Amino acid sequence: MADLLGSILGSMQKPPSLGEEEKKKAKELKERLQKQQDHEKQKLEGFRKKMQKKIHEFIQNGSEEKLKFPAMDKVFRAIIHEVADVAGLTSFSFGQEEEDRYVMLWKKEFAPSDEELLAYRRGEAWDPEKAKELARQKELEKEESTHSAKGKTEFIPNSNYKDKYEHIIGRSAAKDAAMTTTANRSYGFVPSENKRDKRTVEQVLADSRAKKKQKTDSSVISSDTLDTQGDPPECSDTPASS
Repeated sequence: MADLLGSILGSMQKPPSLGEEEKKKAKELKERLQKQQDHEKQKLEGFRKKMQKKIHEFIQNGSEEKLKFPAMDKVFRAIIHEVADVAGLTSFSFGQEEEDRYVMLWKKEFAPSDEELLAYRRGEAWDPEKAKELARQKELEKEESTHSAKGKTEFIPNSNYKDKYEHIIGRSAAKDAAMTTTANRSYGFVPSENKRDKRTVEQVLADSRAKKKQKTDSSVISSDTLDTQGDPPECSDTPASS
C-alpha cells in the first residue's frame, strides 16, 4: 500500500516554483500592507490624542454642559466612547448608522433625561423651556382628569349582594356582626389601685404570724372551756326510795 502511494506521488508533477520576479512582487505586496496598517494605526492613535485633548478642555470649561461631535465612522465613535468613559462622562450615539451617526457627551451632573434622549433619537432638537411647558401641561391635564373622576356620581347597584346571599351570611356581616364588649355594671367597678396589696414582705409575714397565733389561742381557749365544765353526773345504782 505504501509503495502504491509512493508511486502515485512520484508520478505527479511538482508545483512550479516561484521565480525571482514573483518572489519580489509578493514581498512588495506584503510591505505595502504592513505600511498601510502602520499608517492606520498612527492615524487612530493621533485621533485618540486629539479627542483626549478636546474632552479635557470640555471638562475644564464650566459653562458647557454637553459636547456634540460631527458624524464619523464607527471606529472613531468607539474611540470617543472609550475616552469619555475613562474621563467619567456620559456618552450616547445618535443618527442613522453609516449615514449621519454622531456622538454627544454630557457631564455627570448634567446627565440627559429620557425625554431629551428620545428627542435626539427622533432627530429633533432639544428645547428645555419647551420641555418644561409640556411637563406643566401634562400635570394640568392629570389634575383635571383627577378632579373629573372625583366629580362623577357614585355608582349604585340595582341589587344588594346581602339580599342575594342572605341564606349564607345572614342579615349582618363584617363589622355589623361583631359583638361589642361592655362592662357589666351589676358587679360594680373596682379601681386597679384598690386591687393591689401595698403591704411590704415584713408586714405580710407579721400578719400571717398574727393570724396563726390567733387561731392557736382560740383553740386553747376552747379546750380550757371544756375542762372547766367537768364530767357529767354519775348514775346511782341504788334505786330511789318510794
